[in-house]
Amino acid sequence: MEEGKADSAPASEKKGVEEEEEDFGYRLFPDRNKKPQSFLVRSLFTFHNKCQLMLRLTLETNPYARLLLEALKQSGCTVFNDRHFSCENCDGCVSGGFDAATSQIVLCQNNIRQQSHMNRVVTHELIHAFDHCRAHVDWFKNVKHLACSEIRAANLSGDCTLMNEIARFKFGLKGHHQTCVRDRAIRSILAVRKVSKETAEKAVDEVFDACFNDLEPFGRIPHSKADAKRAYRDFQNRDRYNANL
Repeated sequence: MEEGKADSAPASEKKGVEEEEEDFGYRLFPDRNKKPQSFLVRSLFTFHNKCQLMLRLTLETNPYARLLLEALKQSGCTVFNDRHFSCENCDGCVSGGFDAATSQIVLCQNNIRQQSHMNRVVTHELIHAFDHCRAHVDWFKNVKHLACSEIRAANLSGDCTLMNEIARFKFGLKGHHQTCVRDRAIRSILAVRKVSKETAEKAVDEVFDACFNDLEPFGRIPHSKADAKRAYRDFQNRDRYNANL
């Protein structure tokens, strides 16, 4: 989980009493339950305009995002900017989330202020979207499924790069990347599920090895934008090779 970020489905499929009894983190995304505002009204808010501009730049230029968009398309889940992304105001502690009920990525326009942050959030959530597309993920009831996708997102999105960890005043040598991935996956689960820390840790530990080593669609852990560019080129060449078989 990226600091100040929840990464699970923010929209509820439960109503009435069930909605009160079960908390899937929807409280963090209050705009999900509001009537959509008109384009004219939304255009008056600077945060919304800035969010849309940063999103467009990420989708057009960021190698992490571009690879994931191609992988989603090839998996039968083409992503459309105006359909699958929504800039909204969120709770002060989160930056984004994946709404499994609508297959939509929520970007917290009041909390994402820098392009680098937008790049990370979009990449993180696109990994969840990719997992949602290629597998039968039970986001709401199976904490192991959620843990696996959180491990993959933390591992492959750049959340745990050296520079990001230094910015968090966290330092380590051997095995620090794995430690970061584990810690952030646990934090993500705790942010959006009412489970104990022990339950979250147990779920992460039980699936960690398999999910940490699942590097699709990157084929490698992209520790930097340069790594992501190489992974993107490899992905494109892999597709060309397969097309000629």
